[in-house]
Amino acid sequence: MTGSAPDGDVVRPRPPISFELFPPRTDAAALALGRTIDRLAEVDPAFISVTFGAGGSSRERSLTVLRYMLEHTDVEPMAHLTCVGSSHAEANRLVREFLDAGITSFLALRGDPPEGADAEAGIGDLRSAAELVQLIHRVQEEREPYGQAGIPGIPGATRIRERPRPERVAVAAFPSGHPRSRGIGQDVDVLLAKEVAGANLAITQLFWHADDYLGFVERARAGGVSIPILPGIMPVTTPARLARLEQLTGVPAPSELAIPLEIEPDADALFDLGVDFAAALAAEVLPGAPGLHLYTFNRHEAVLAVLDRLGLRTIPAHAGTERNTRTR
Repeated sequence: MTGSAPDGDVVRPRPPISFELFPPRTDAAALALGRTIDRLAEVDPAFISVTFGAGGSSRERSLTVLRYMLEHTDVEPMAHLTCVGSSHAEANRLVREFLDAGITSFLALRGDPPEGADAEAGIGDLRSAAELVQLIHRVQEEREPYGQAGIPGIPGATRIRERPRPERVAVAAFPSGHPRSRGIGQDVDVLLAKEVAGANLAITQLFWHADDYLGFVERARAGGVSIPILPGIMPVTTPARLARLEQLTGVPAPSELAIPLEIEPDADALFDLGVDFAAALAAEVLPGAPGLHLYTFNRHEAVLAVLDRLGLRTIPAHAGTERNTRTR
């Protein structure tokens, strides 16, 4: 809710903030990740998502992180799910396992085949994120069959009670183009198909220029997409990580970041370069964006510094009250 500051200026609500983590690979990393989650939870994010390896390769570690959030924070955990290498039965069982654990938000992804494998080989029964979105909703409906509810004021009368639906079923969007896409038109069509299947949120993969995000959103709206499209941004503080991201995403690294990172010898200055670039990019897209999704690389320092640069780290005392009082 908007309000007024003492000097009469309008106080705008803070846009929703969310983060992404990946499962730890060692016990030491798990301890460090617990501390990171605690620090991220302090800024009252709308949700924190946890990645999931292709074919369920990190299933138990993902569940451990998600359960930690449920048990030790008031943050809504979001589970990543991928299609690659999964049969209908396996995907059904996994979605049910997450739901039974108390997870009600999901990020449905097609996923990438193992490195060196054919793009279509071994993808499994589910061939698109849209099919996975449909499966998530179907499993929830199977777990919660229709029931009866009384009608106030009419003794003995009942109606069919609405079944609960997953809180968020998010999907990926690609402002800089999907590596296997034939063009921006196909990227929009695929996102629209995910929305029709039941997705209620899109989160973008990394982009380096505000126009990439803003232009994609404009084309998506023109193409019929109506769900919120969250900009996904990562503060990159080393040249090695930037090069690795370029390799993984196929999106060329911006020279205005790559060159300063490459020539700067001081670690603290590198940190500031990455944070400043991410904050400036976020500031350009936030006026029209429904929130901000930050890729953390399992560290809290850089993403919290981005929020500090944007003046978004401090939250009103009442923020998140409704979500924090929900039952587990």
